[in-house]
Amino acid sequence: MGESRGSLRRRIGSWVAAVLWAAWIFFASTQGFGSGHTSHFIIPFLHWLLPFASPATLDALHLAIRKSAHVVEYFILSVLLWHAIRGEGRQWQFRWALLAVLIAAAYGATDEFHQIFVPGRGASVHDVLIDTCGAILAQFVVWLWVRRRQQIAR
Repeated sequence: MGESRGSLRRRIGSWVAAVLWAAWIFFASTQGFGSGHTSHFIIPFLHWLLPFASPATLDALHLAIRKSAHVVEYFILSVLLWHAIRGEGRQWQFRWALLAVLIAAAYGATDEFHQIFVPGRGASVHDVLIDTCGAILAQFVVWLWVRRRQQIAR
């Protein structure tokens, strides 16, 4: 028979969480989060943290932080998508993980396309690859986590 009300609420809640996180990613793709803007607070912080670092080192660290943000954003999106896709299932299935990665990668591509129209931003195939790597990494971690939980349950 159909899903219970609590089960349906949890499923809807899972999808809402994924959509809200995708909205955050979209917001982070606006002009305010471009390299020119984030450098105004990240570079001074890095300079405070590493006072003897050269400007080139600070710029490289700023870039690394920005690219790491892509990994983290899409790692989280991929986990939320997996959670929503799996529904009430407690195991890990490759098809759920693959679908989560494909949705995250497609969203990353559309987000980069969106940035074409944002002043001071631009599209980057490299960023889509970084986003996809974050999504894949998430599914590997989820697989390890589910596997570990199953071992403990035995």
